[in-house]
Amino acid sequence: MALLELRDISKRFGGLQALARVSLEVEDGVIASLIGPNGAGKTTLFNTLTGLYQPDDGQIRFQDRSLMGMKPDKITSAGISRTFQNIRLFSHMTVLDNVLVGMHSRVHTGLPEILLRTREFHKREKEALHRAMELIELTGLTGREGEWAHQLSYGEQRRLELARALAAAPKLLLLDEPTAGMNFTEAQSLVALLRELMGRYVQAILLIEHNMRVVMGVSHRVHVLDYGEKIAEGDPDEIRRDPRVIEAYLGSGAWAKHAQS
Repeated sequence: MALLELRDISKRFGGLQALARVSLEVEDGVIASLIGPNGAGKTTLFNTLTGLYQPDDGQIRFQDRSLMGMKPDKITSAGISRTFQNIRLFSHMTVLDNVLVGMHSRVHTGLPEILLRTREFHKREKEALHRAMELIELTGLTGREGEWAHQLSYGEQRRLELARALAAAPKLLLLDEPTAGMNFTEAQSLVALLRELMGRYVQAILLIEHNMRVVMGVSHRVHVLDYGEKIAEGDPDEIRRDPRVIEAYLGSGAWAKHAQS
């Protein structure tokens, strides 16, 4: 049984058909990529999946449970966490505090415990701090935990956003252009980190990515959107040779430049 199932998802904005009957599955243990030219509907699909938009038609199921009508915080609590195309950190909070904020859906502390500073409160506070420091180390930010988020480089901010997403202890991690703005070395380091996350921190990853070298190097499965429709699905070798995918990318230069790498 698939961890995530999308069936015939459609989304319209006025006269614009942003998604048209898109279906896909993400299996347990898989890193999957969602690719397509600019404006293909990739981020719209992520926003629909995470409750920021409600689909006009179709069904979304996660661990055989419907997510239809659920708000973003409930979807996070159900086990899906994400990063964004445009980094959304609390720039004037520390690295550590940004990660701790990501734990709010998993730390269930009642008002009496907080006011009375009970033993249970201190226990959970200590556990949260330990987990946050573990994620900071995992994402290569050790020693930066006391710095403001805006003091980090762009690549480091990407890693901090990833740490914050992992703080919610997701089963499925959604990454929206995680290597955007990174150089080759930084992107390859992130690819290695994504492989490390599998099994230990998350059960599956679905990423939107324009760097075809990253897509072809890390993905078990690739889904391709064009003008809101899914035009192809397969393993990287199948996608690399698919004439529909090549045609969709003609003119952008992205396919010729990266897909054969």
